[in-house]
Amino acid sequence: MTAAAKPADTPRASSALDDEVAKFAAMAEKWWDPDGPFRPLHKFNPKRLAYIRDQASARFDRDIDQRTPFAGLTLLDIGCGGGLLCEPMARLGFQVTGIDATEKNVKTAAVHAEQSGLDITYRHATPETLVAEGLRFDVVLTMEVVEHVADVDAFLMSCGTLVKPGGLLVGATLNRTLKALALAKVGAEYVLGWLPRGTHDWRKFVKPSEFAAGLRAGGLTVDGFAGMTYSPFADAWSLSRDIDVNYMVAAHKA
Repeated sequence: MTAAAKPADTPRASSALDDEVAKFAAMAEKWWDPDGPFRPLHKFNPKRLAYIRDQASARFDRDIDQRTPFAGLTLLDIGCGGGLLCEPMARLGFQVTGIDATEKNVKTAAVHAEQSGLDITYRHATPETLVAEGLRFDVVLTMEVVEHVADVDAFLMSCGTLVKPGGLLVGATLNRTLKALALAKVGAEYVLGWLPRGTHDWRKFVKPSEFAAGLRAGGLTVDGFAGMTYSPFADAWSLSRDIDVNYMVAAHKA
């Protein structure tokens, strides 16, 4: 099987910011380098994947001990980047579509998927594009994306619209707290050098209440939040109740 990419797609009037698109275009070739600028994503990807898997298992009553427990279900990864979530989701059986406002990202993702023998559809598009096409998915992911968009409410409404009735949305972002400013902005970019300087703008971080309000406007019911906490001694991430910095959210459409 080979990956199908449609980089010629042109995003409609969207929540994408030109400067954010350019920022990630400059790093597109480095998505799969575990020691590169996306090292933090590689480090906490296992915990993100486990959270998505468990939420989907509960929502669709699937046995995660099966080889492809989510066969027959569709999944959309909004802001897919180089495909770090798309590929493991495809291996779990989902029919995966990944979209990104940065054309170089989807090209990188498509090449990597083809090399991995995975059938994933990648498109240079925004959520608004897919809403206009009338597309809907069983699972929609918007992971570490909302803090980079121009209009949070419009973006989340589009995300919610793309969820099928009975479907699931899983999101992740950074909380707009002083703790997040110290750790996720100053610490990660300027002290530890985990991310290139300027990757994030603390003013665009999104409080859980704001995330929840946007999802409700998109017709979703929020099921709950989970925090992501980093242990410097173990150099590892874990799920926690602390949502002051990194957090994930699960929501469903009735």
